[in-house]
Amino acid sequence: MGSREIVVKAAGELFGDKDPGAVDRWVAADYRQHSSLAADGPEALRGLVAGLPEGFRYEGARVIADGDLVALHGTYHGFGPQPLVAFDLFRVDADGRLAEHWDALTPVVTYTASGRSQTDGPAAPGDLDRTEANRALVTEFAEKVLKGADYSVLTDYISTETYHQHNPEAADGLDGFGAAAAKWAEQGKSLVYKTIHRVVAEGDLVLVQSEGEFGVAVAYWDLFRVADGRIVEHWDIIVPVPEELPHSNGLF
Repeated sequence: MGSREIVVKAAGELFGDKDPGAVDRWVAADYRQHSSLAADGPEALRGLVAGLPEGFRYEGARVIADGDLVALHGTYHGFGPQPLVAFDLFRVDADGRLAEHWDALTPVVTYTASGRSQTDGPAAPGDLDRTEANRALVTEFAEKVLKGADYSVLTDYISTETYHQHNPEAADGLDGFGAAAAKWAEQGKSLVYKTIHRVVAEGDLVLVQSEGEFGVAVAYWDLFRVADGRIVEHWDIIVPVPEELPHSNGLF
């Protein structure tokens, strides 16, 4: 099995079947955890799975596989009173086991400015032969526009004709993004990207994991869809960085 199949099967047994025994089959002994929900090691994950409540389920939206990294985008139901939209990123080791995990979670909202949900849209990666070109485009965009804050070149990367937005507070199109960014700035929440940590790409889907500030220190998870050399769709999660985690790995 490739990394995609390993992660999908492991996640299905762990969080679909809620089987603590799946930890023995799929998780490395030196499993490193970057989530605030659990500590390092397989036993902490086993405890998390064993404690999942009745009615817990995961609704997957898309999977992005890039070498030993596999990202899942979907919704958890039953972790708390509200469903949670999530990005999960796993690293698979040479033995085919889950070796490392990062995540970001945010509540599902019922109203969005664009009318699109936080997870709807194309599911399967397309244009697989364009993976490296799309990775390069989004990486350059992240460095120049997001981190470098050079918005004068925005249209070199984002389509002026089609830009579907899944951030709940931003409407479609560049005007929708601009209006949302202006509103955030008035609230003291300017978009500040300081470090681009990872770019995970498969076909037309490119996930960027970053850190910076949005009024407070945050982790940014931005998923972009690229078509004809321009970004045409965007999903994201912005999560505050906790001052302390239950382990020493941090979020990145």
